[in-house]
Amino acid sequence: MTTLTFDQAETDHAVSTARRRRRFDVGSFLGRALSPFARVEPHEAVGVLLLAATVFLLLTSYYLLKIAREPLILLGGGAEVKSYAAAGQAVLLLFVVKGFAALSQRVSRLRLVGLVTLFFAVNLVAFFVLGRLGVPLGVPFYLWVGVFSVTVIAQFWSLANDLVTPEQGKRLFSMVGIGSSLGAVFGARVARALFDLVGLWGLLLAAAAFLLAGFGLTVLASRQFERAAHGVAPAAPAAPLPPGGGGFALLAKDRYLQLIAALVLILNLVNTTGEYVLDRALLASVAGAPAAGAAAGIALFKARYFQWVNVASVGLQLFAVSRVMRRLGMRAALMVLPVLVMGGYGVIAFAPLLTVAFMTKVAENSVDYSLQNTARQALFLPTSRQAKYQAKVTIDTFLVRGGDVLAAGLVWLGSHLHVQLRCFALVNVALAAVWMVIAWRLGARHGAVTAGR
Repeated sequence: MTTLTFDQAETDHAVSTARRRRRFDVGSFLGRALSPFARVEPHEAVGVLLLAATVFLLLTSYYLLKIAREPLILLGGGAEVKSYAAAGQAVLLLFVVKGFAALSQRVSRLRLVGLVTLFFAVNLVAFFVLGRLGVPLGVPFYLWVGVFSVTVIAQFWSLANDLVTPEQGKRLFSMVGIGSSLGAVFGARVARALFDLVGLWGLLLAAAAFLLAGFGLTVLASRQFERAAHGVAPAAPAAPLPPGGGGFALLAKDRYLQLIAALVLILNLVNTTGEYVLDRALLASVAGAPAAGAAAGIALFKARYFQWVNVASVGLQLFAVSRVMRRLGMRAALMVLPVLVMGGYGVIAFAPLLTVAFMTKVAENSVDYSLQNTARQALFLPTSRQAKYQAKVTIDTFLVRGGDVLAAGLVWLGSHLHVQLRCFALVNVALAAVWMVIAWRLGARHGAVTAGR
């Protein structure tokens, strides 16, 4: 009986050793396969791929909803209502931020993500039912999608910041960002095919399915990183956040978080104003053409514009982001976009041509969606858990839409004063100068915060 027990123990040990070697071999293979894009250690490879797949599904879900919302808002509210809807989204996000902060103090991080995901999925089913019943949903659905998009993505990056160490995040977030870039491309393409197959309202159910699948991968990714950090057995889920005043209270007393908030606000102000510059140049180029020809010209131009942005952002995410952040550091990564913006809109101010506006916006958006987005997410790596969840969600939701609101006000004022296109470009040049100062100081503060961690 003793011999049998000893033999069984030896067998169990051999099986356990073989399993560990197999996991290590898989991790080594994946780490080598990912090496052209980022430095990934063997024990990190599965987890980072799961995170990338998660954000891929989230972006796919968002782009399905983005395609569905356009005919609903344009036919149900009009272009003017759409342009001013950012203000309504900002008001709604005040309540979202408060609710998210309260919930984060009561449940663990995975349960927090699960409850928020389930809430949005149930909303989509409700919209589907109401839509099939013929209820007008243009404006409510547009407002809801605006809240959904920033909340779900902010929540994902909050969890990603909580799962990895600052050193890991600097290396791995560029790899996670690849999933985001590819999800945007895939979502836009699959939406057209699904629209023909299931119709507009069917897109909502498909988006809900992608959203729930993303949560499933979130659970797997969380367990993978916890297992790597704590050994073979997963650690207990992270506890709820301690009581506090929420995201706005954290912003009020932390200079580092205030600089991040200022960066996000001015980034969205410049970007939205730049979209207006591009649209005005485009409308000027088709002025005088027949209505059908003008519509076709705008559609073809926008299709080419989005294609170039998507291709460029994926290329930068794959081959440039990790190298810039690793070799040049956070300050340089944050400075690239405002320098590019200042140069691009400076050229537009002297040559307000559609071709120049096109090249400037392609460069701006592709860098924004790749390098700038990855660097911005990494800024929260050395912060507290409260900042990762509460302050980050506040910044990535309310202040993102706050920038859009300021841009809408700027456009309204400029259009009523009948200012020329070059004036909007000069405003963006001035804003880019302020942006450069904020980015420089934020990079310095990030270094200090990281060193003092």
